Amino acid sequence: MTTIRPTLRRLSELRRALTLTAAVLFVLALTMPVWRITFEAPQYVQTLVVELYAYPRIGGDYVEVHSLNKYVGFYYPDPVYVDPNYDVHEKAIAVPEWVLGPVAFVGTAVVAAVVSVLPEEKIQRGLAALFTGTVVVFAAMAAIIQYRLYQAGHTLDPDAPLNGVSGFTPPLLGSYEVANISGNAWFGPGGYLLIAAVVLLAAAFRLRDSRATVGDGPALVRSSWRRIRDRVPGVGNGGSGNRPDPDPDPDPDDRPHLETDGGSRRGSGVDADPNRTPPNTPPNAAEDPENERDSLPKPDGDPP
Repeated sequence: MTTIRPTLRRLSELRRALTLTAAVLFVLALTMPVWRITFEAPQYVQTLVVELYAYPRIGGDYVEVHSLNKYVGFYYPDPVYVDPNYDVHEKAIAVPEWVLGPVAFVGTAVVAAVVSVLPEEKIQRGLAALFTGTVVVFAAMAAIIQYRLYQAGHTLDPDAPLNGVSGFTPPLLGSYEVANISGNAWFGPGGYLLIAAVVLLAAAFRLRDSRATVGDGPALVRSSWRRIRDRVPGVGNGGSGNRPDPDPDPDPDDRPHLETDGGSRRGSGVDADPNRTPPNTPPNAAEDPENERDSLPKPDGDPP
């Protein structure tokens, strides 16, 4: 019990909680389709959907799509070491690394869970290594998948019914057309969970030097939004950029005052320029005390 309580207190830190949540998302992503491809063809009224998992399994309308693909000589990959849930064509390209998908997802989840409970002196380096390694692993997976798509699209079966189709490269994400078949590839539910997990690891890496807790999360979000609003022109300020808001109650002494000589200045007449001689004053009048006495009005009844 004495060991569990400090661990639970550490997990209340935002950087650790985010990392542990990312570990859970990696495992959940493995149970859902990571990749989703839709197909449209004149032979089918409805759109066909194929869903691919991180391990050798295909869901959706994969039987109908296989019938379309065989016309151009494009086949589902052969995972080599395991029997998938679909029939593998003898001319399909070999993709043995497909069986390693669960290793990447589960391995990253385990490492993330371990990093979330590291002691204080190791947590910063652990978060940096975890985030960097995760990006490298899944970027490499995406590059390998794209290469396999290129390979499959450029090794079409020459004995296919439509043997005049030129080689093509289906994109990992995006739209493409082959003959009269249109396809669109995008993330499946598992793919979105994967992206969310990587984003959480990025946030944990950003907070690697902070001991902020989960309860501090809303305040951190608000402060981050204010920084973004201040740095990006037009965000949260009605398109006014970094222009400061006008002073709602300016100091009365700072307002412009109209002068009798037609000019204007800020502040009161005394504070603005104490050495300024009023207009229409005779020369040296302000400097001669005698002239100042003579200029005073005389009371009624006094002798001249």
